[in-house]
Amino acid sequence: MDLTGTKLLVVDDEHGLRELLEIVLAKRGFAVATVATGEEALARCARERFDLIIQDVRMPGMGGLRLLEKLRGMCPETPVVIMTAYSTWDSATEAMRLGAFDYVRKPFVTEEILKIISRAIEHQRLRRDGLGKLLDEKGPLIVGTNQRMRDLFALVKQVAATDSTVLVRGESGTGKELVARSIHCRSPRAAFPFISVNCSAFPETLLESELFGYLRGAFTGAADDKKGLMTVADKGTLFLDEIAEMSPKTQVKLLRVIEERTVLPLGATAAVSFDARIIAATNRDMERDIASGALREDLYYRLNVIPLEVPPLRERKEDIPLLAGYFLAKYSSRMGKDVRGISPTAQDTLLRHDWPGNVRELENVIQRYVALAQGPTIGEIEIRSTRAQDRPPPPEGIAIPEGGIDLEALVSSHERRYLEAALARTGGNMAQAAKILGLTYRSIRYKVKKLGITSPCKPQDECVKA
Repeated sequence: MDLTGTKLLVVDDEHGLRELLEIVLAKRGFAVATVATGEEALARCARERFDLIIQDVRMPGMGGLRLLEKLRGMCPETPVVIMTAYSTWDSATEAMRLGAFDYVRKPFVTEEILKIISRAIEHQRLRRDGLGKLLDEKGPLIVGTNQRMRDLFALVKQVAATDSTVLVRGESGTGKELVARSIHCRSPRAAFPFISVNCSAFPETLLESELFGYLRGAFTGAADDKKGLMTVADKGTLFLDEIAEMSPKTQVKLLRVIEERTVLPLGATAAVSFDARIIAATNRDMERDIASGALREDLYYRLNVIPLEVPPLRERKEDIPLLAGYFLAKYSSRMGKDVRGISPTAQDTLLRHDWPGNVRELENVIQRYVALAQGPTIGEIEIRSTRAQDRPPPPEGIAIPEGGIDLEALVSSHERRYLEAALARTGGNMAQAAKILGLTYRSIRYKVKKLGITSPCKPQDECVKA
């Protein structure tokens, strides 16, 4: 769908921000109008219809919340996106309760607000074009007619009404965060923040400061107090992705938060109350992590109150045409192209693929198809252009015997050789050996113990015996 003519109204008393948004959005094909006050916004909306309104939550004269209330009455079908700063966080959550579609924090990067705008417009257009049957009205879009997906949808609805901790499991790219968001949006906490944290994206010390916050002077560089994300998620939902990547020390602190419902910021002597639902997710074998000592068993049982499993795309291939159609509409709209369908040849190619990257991989493929499309239908030209990327050729020089192989034993044998060589080079210093092999210290300790490697250790290392 073509974005040309999609009308946006920006309401903000900061002239520089209005001008910046007008330039950025106009380049994407939007028709942008800007006003400085709530009164001007109401007058403009009385004269013409807009597809989306972006407004600040704090403005002189008529405040942002009052403006939102009036807009909900004047044009209830038009989505409103709120711009907010940390200092106006309470107002932002109130705005969500009053019916704002979403919010974006200042200062924001261009791509962040573009994603929110795109999602809001897609939401409206899907409803307007009669595709509402695919749209989850109370949350993010989760497409699927496969029986396992229908069972998952039913569980999500049941779980949302409770306040229990949820553990979402599934391969990378299956949509675990979408499931978490859907639970949040259906829950009594829907009017409050949904805070997502990827635990694998932060070093141990930084993850702790992000989650728990800190007081000024708690450590070198802590010039001011900082609220932790657990505090920011107050009354809402805290989504902890890749939970098994947490260090043992952080796991202990998280367990204490779950049990005591309090958070102790770094450098603080008094804990603050914690009132947020926790949803965790992982793509790992948590039972194996428990056995290896990488994951605390007591934390696992605290998180696994309600387990949900998201099936991989290869096990629900009947959903591929539906998903492909959704992504086709999404990226046609975003790129301003009129691509309306997928040829039978292209669809067969999609159905034959195993999709190791799951729904995320399918989305990327459809995005490439749309970018390369020469006409209104995805066909042979686009397939030829992307086939090499979708299905890499098998490696040469590898022969598997008729009777098969013990891959795990083979991998362990090679792993042992490299570990022993690195430890020999460093005189048994596991920290240096880990650096040579591109591993974390925690990982090399686990592997040395698992493989029963005995090595002389430097004083700073802890010897691991078989």
